[in-house]
Amino acid sequence: MDLTLILATPGVAAAIWIIDFVVKLLAVIFVPRNRRPQTATAWLLAIFLLPSFVGILLFLLFGSRRLPQKRRERQREINRYILETTDGIEYVSKEHPWPPWLEPIIDLNRNLGAMPLVGDNSAKLYPNYEETIRAMAAEVDTAKKYVHVEFYILAFDPTTAVFFDALEAAVKRGVTVRVLLDHVASWRSPGYRRTLRKLRSINVQYRLMLPIQPLKGKFQRPDLRNHRKILVIDGLVAFTGSQNMIDSSYNKKGNIRRGLHWKDLMARFEGPIVSGINALFVTDWYSETDELLLRETDDVQRSTRKDPIDAQVVPSGPGFAGENNLRLFNSLLYAAQHKIIIVSPYFVPDESMLYSITTAAQSGIDVQLFVSEIGDQFVTFHAQRSYYEELLKAGVRIFMYKAPTVLHTKFFTIDDEVAVIGSSNMDMRSFSLNLEISVMVRGKSFVDQLRVVEGSYRELSRELTLDEWQSRAWFSKVFDNVARLTSAVQ
Repeated sequence: MDLTLILATPGVAAAIWIIDFVVKLLAVIFVPRNRRPQTATAWLLAIFLLPSFVGILLFLLFGSRRLPQKRRERQREINRYILETTDGIEYVSKEHPWPPWLEPIIDLNRNLGAMPLVGDNSAKLYPNYEETIRAMAAEVDTAKKYVHVEFYILAFDPTTAVFFDALEAAVKRGVTVRVLLDHVASWRSPGYRRTLRKLRSINVQYRLMLPIQPLKGKFQRPDLRNHRKILVIDGLVAFTGSQNMIDSSYNKKGNIRRGLHWKDLMARFEGPIVSGINALFVTDWYSETDELLLRETDDVQRSTRKDPIDAQVVPSGPGFAGENNLRLFNSLLYAAQHKIIIVSPYFVPDESMLYSITTAAQSGIDVQLFVSEIGDQFVTFHAQRSYYEELLKAGVRIFMYKAPTVLHTKFFTIDDEVAVIGSSNMDMRSFSLNLEISVMVRGKSFVDQLRVVEGSYRELSRELTLDEWQSRAWFSKVFDNVARLTSAVQ
């Protein structure tokens, strides 16, 4: 019998209607549990507007942001170790008065992510893409015991060859080299198989992070990704920030055709903070290999600089119960007294962050946001743009970094004394779905370095005005507003 005739019979049609009704009723009951109202609403819209089985299938595949139970247990195990063995707290200096609002935020970070604020650190910024790769390669050349490499995207190409050469030379010297790369992000990048062949040929120990390998029993929500960028040398030096280990064009034909290049910022740290950054690598290595590297814990190395900085690692991601980075960011935004400078390539705030930023601006605080004039991700780019009008009306100044460069840097400063730098964007993906690293730094010398970077960005940006934004083409407004509907589940 023809399928159309079967579906048209009253009994079958009634059964389908009842099943559809029950599915949607159950969705209304279960989808909102422990979710933000806007996230639950977005999923319910998908379930109600799409055929029910399609909406439910998407929800089952992408609706949970929890990592497997085994991985969350390992995160808690590492956290307990960190709480029991951290060093460097005694080096924190209070000779220069702290802002009165800072100590509760330090305690918040400690409670959420286990890492303490540690003193006697130094930091140097690397704002040039190729120079950064050469600097990291040069640091690998000094390694005597181990090198820990962890990148969201790792690719062997002509730009990164100098780094891979340094890894190979380190292995030949007898140095232990461990490499972590995100499975999906690196697989989607050109030259993935070539990169794996190179890693094998130079005999480093490497693992894929959060692999999607169901035949090997390795599977979780596919878009839960490890977005961290970390390099640690012998426990003495660490790099972290926004830059992936790949050519600044990301080797994609479309980017090369459009002349797109990424602009990033990395920080090189020395001092007790290096142990905190390495602890995240240890956590991720343990999660992917079952090998616990705590035996390699080094003695804390103090900085010899005359103006040391205090720093605190804030890990975040679906391995933690709370959204550590969002809580830190909002706490700092509400604490600001004079100035907030934000640099973020993907700025899609949730309601709480939008309120904290607009409240600061409406309070007379100088709030400046640096974003890219162009975007590499269509939906995210237009979702981000949907917030500009509200921000401009509140008094936020928006600077758009000129094309064809994609401003991929991620940092923000609060007044002239506190800054946050790391891998985290200011969007729901970084708050809820990605494993991220943020480093909160207290020290005017570090903020002064960021002010120089900020100034260089301002010179290459144009300021967006409310009149200009309101007069943009109608179809652009439509794209922006429709894309905003997806922001809660990006």
